[in-house]
Order: sequence, then C-alpha cells, then structure tokens
Amino acid sequence: MEYIDELALHAANDNHLLSELIESQSQFILRSASKTSKKYISKNDDEWSIALIAFSDAVKTYAKSKGGFLHYAQTIIKNRLIDYYRSEQKYKPEYLVDPSLFECESNEEEADIAIKISVAKQLIYQDNHSIRDEIEAITPVINEYGFTFYDLASCSPKSKKTKEACKKVILHILENQEIMRIMKEAKQMPIKKIQKKTGLPRKLIEHHRRYIIAAIEILSGEYPFLAEYVTFIRKEEK
Repeated sequence: MEYIDELALHAANDNHLLSELIESQSQFILRSASKTSKKYISKNDDEWSIALIAFSDAVKTYAKSKGGFLHYAQTIIKNRLIDYYRSEQKYKPEYLVDPSLFECESNEEEADIAIKISVAKQLIYQDNHSIRDEIEAITPVINEYGFTFYDLASCSPKSKKTKEACKKVILHILENQEIMRIMKEAKQMPIKKIQKKTGLPRKLIEHHRRYIIAAIEILSGEYPFLAEYVTFIRKEEK
C-alpha cells in the first residue's frame, strides 16, 4: 500500500504517471463506484465518469497526512457519487413509500432490515428530514464498529430461521446490560459469552454481526423512525 501512496504523490504532478495509475486502478475505481451505488457499474455508466474524475482529483489533493491513498480515493469517489445522486433526485418526481414495507404481520414476511435500509437510502435524498437526521446521527456510531450504515443492505438475514436466531441474540443483548456495556465500549460483540448463553452457532453470530449490532444500536438509542424498521423485534421486546 505504501507503494500506491508514493505513486499517487508523484502522479499529482505527472500526467503520464497519472494515466498509468488510473489504468492500473480501473477495477478499484469500478468497485468503489459499485459499492456506493449498490449496483454493478461498468465503464459505460455515468457513475464511471464521475468516479474517474473523483479518483483523479483524489490524486491531486492527496497527502500522507490523509492516510492511505486508496482509502482516501474511495471516500472521494463515494462523496462525489452521493452528490450526483442528490442532484439527480431534485429532478425526479416525489414518490410515496408503500407502508407495507414497514409492516410485519406475516410470520413468513417478517421485517427485513435490508429492504428498509434500501428505502431509507432513497429517503435520505428527499425531504424526509426525520429519517435523514437519524441516519446522519447513527452513521458515526455504526462506523465505530468498522462498517457503514449502508453495508446492512447486503448483510441482513434472509431466511425465517436465521432471522429468528438473530432476533434471539438481539433480545438477549438488549436484556443483558453487562454484555451491552462490553459491546458498546469495546466496539465489538463478546461472541463467546453470547454463544454460551443463547446456544446458537458461533459462525451464525459472527456472520450476522453487523446486522445484530445495528439493530441493538437502533433499539437502544434515540432513533424512533429507524426503530420502525425492526418492528418485529420491538414487539417481542415489549
């Protein structure tokens, strides 16, 4: 990584070197754009052009004090794409969110946080300030655990059995102040303790760690609108 950092510093004042760096990191640029866009991005998409310009600007503004270059470039790409989507949203008609997305009347279709996070991602670009404010407030909290709020869309449990297992873990932690304290102070779950108390497989708990942490932070914090996304847990908690 230090090699890339040095290369970026030299490329800032060398257009030929910049072109070579862009060519060698084209897949990184595409991956970064795809991660932010939550969809596959090719060089035929507008997002590619935006990400390419962002990467070039990252080279020209990079300094070692900003950390690793690739991490810095990824942040610049992400911010540029978010700005792009926001500007695009201004010219799209307002739409209503189907209330059924937030309900969990059926055992087979219990609330899936992945769907609701996807909805929240769209709402953040509209005039729903309550949702947007809560997302902005919880983002730094989630980041302290080593992942982002929007990572939840790709790591949520899908099957009923797995959802039930995650719910069991979430409720156990919410009811156990000591485990909650350890988790929030250390910014990681004491998986061994949780496994011993719940009897659930360690692999399952580890695999859905981000989903469990996010649900706990939402339900134990002041996030009433986001808490509606995990209604099926809140009902049983009560």
